[in-house]
Amino acid sequence: MIEALSAGQTLPDDGFAGTLVGRAWRPGDHPGPCVVAVREGGVFDLGEAAPTLTDLLNADDPPSLAGAPGARLGDLETILENTAFDRRDPSRPYLLAPADLQPVKACGVTFATSMLERVIEEQARGDASKAAAIRRTIQDVIGTDLSKIEPGSAAAERLKQHLIEQNAWSQYLEVGIGPYAEVFTKAPPMAAVGTGSQIGIHPESSWNNPEPEIVLAVSAAGRIVGATLGNDVNLRDFEGRSALLLGKAKDNNATCALGPLIRLFDAGFGLDHVRRTTVRLEVRGDDGFVLEGSSSMSEISRDPEELVRHTMGPNHQYPDGVLLMCGTMFAPVKDRDQPGQGFTHKVGDRVTIACPELGALVNQVERTDRVPPWTYGVRALIASLIERRGA
Repeated sequence: MIEALSAGQTLPDDGFAGTLVGRAWRPGDHPGPCVVAVREGGVFDLGEAAPTLTDLLNADDPPSLAGAPGARLGDLETILENTAFDRRDPSRPYLLAPADLQPVKACGVTFATSMLERVIEEQARGDASKAAAIRRTIQDVIGTDLSKIEPGSAAAERLKQHLIEQNAWSQYLEVGIGPYAEVFTKAPPMAAVGTGSQIGIHPESSWNNPEPEIVLAVSAAGRIVGATLGNDVNLRDFEGRSALLLGKAKDNNATCALGPLIRLFDAGFGLDHVRRTTVRLEVRGDDGFVLEGSSSMSEISRDPEELVRHTMGPNHQYPDGVLLMCGTMFAPVKDRDQPGQGFTHKVGDRVTIACPELGALVNQVERTDRVPPWTYGVRALIASLIERRGA
């Protein structure tokens, strides 16, 4: 069970000061998702100004559009109380993931710590019991602070040649310090889940992690217009067996969580705030296990704007824009069960990802074959919008 969500927990530290937008389920005669603005006076339906969140994020001036008038759905506290999955009443409004027509893309191996963990996964071939010994060996061989290496630089190329000579080169180091970033599709449009929802781990996985990340809201023109939080739930054993299993490791039912809201860039909040923020992770299990950690976006090896350039441009367009996960700075290694086996999720884990500027994303772990199936896609959204317009 997820504890009742509250505005104090969910909102950024400065409350309603920012330009906050998202999506909510609107019940009634023509039920369906709607774009919302979250203000001190309540949660407002922006459907007349922006039928989809994609329309809003691709507008010339998203913050101005977010200030448009709209029907009041209720106060945020009441809507949040109805957002937790085990308390949800579909006849009342609740928050959804702040994404609709745009795909969710993700960047991997953008922090030195997680870069090393990817190499360890590869060497362990997905066997968590081998991770601790391999971790020591890899660190001894590399013998340098990878966070100081600029990807694609001459120094990075020299390190690559040295590691090749030591038989220690890896495909993960190739994208971690090489000239090209790793960018993959985390979830198709409409597949992400929001705060208060269950997140999924594959029933065949025995080594899996949360991946707390900053997520950029990017327009079709490649302009970063806002940010939110995300959880790129990952199956470390599947990916460790083969990089060709990345799709199986990353894109499963309810394995992409986003939220709670998108904070748009405006006069009081911008990309430099994102660059300086610290993201906090907390996992609490039914077995009493607690995992806590925090890390700074200042440690990222590629700037967010560089990640956007690797994702879209003259060679690859996204006419609806993208939501871009910047990569995780966490690689939990705290032993949960047997010594040396590190961390893995268990059903029932409550996962909180938070930062002062963006609030908190809260989810609970369940198996992918037991969470609600994904049934509401783009076709359903279009049908709902047509029906609402015709009413």
